[in-house]
Amino acid sequence: MKFVVRAHHIVSLGGYIVERNFPYKNVILVNKTDEPIKVEIPVFDKKWIEEHRNLGIEVIPVKYEDSFLTLFRKAQSDLEVIREELS
Repeated sequence: MKFVVRAHHIVSLGGYIVERNFPYKNVILVNKTDEPIKVEIPVFDKKWIEEHRNLGIEVIPVKYEDSFLTLFRKAQSDLEVIREELS
């Protein structure tokens, strides 16, 4: 199944991780490009991360000891800077 991350948007894929042994509790995707990017869901393994980074999307794995909200807000803040530059 494919999921589209619109240009200059951020999404969380926590509900799309299906591998029980996956080392991350969540994955944040940030599309900083001017084009929408299609990503394959669900997430099954770690190689998914590198495959999608190669598509041009920023992939931020969230470890179990990490604060999801802190990482998401930082990525969102970085994205806002890009959006403001485009305005």
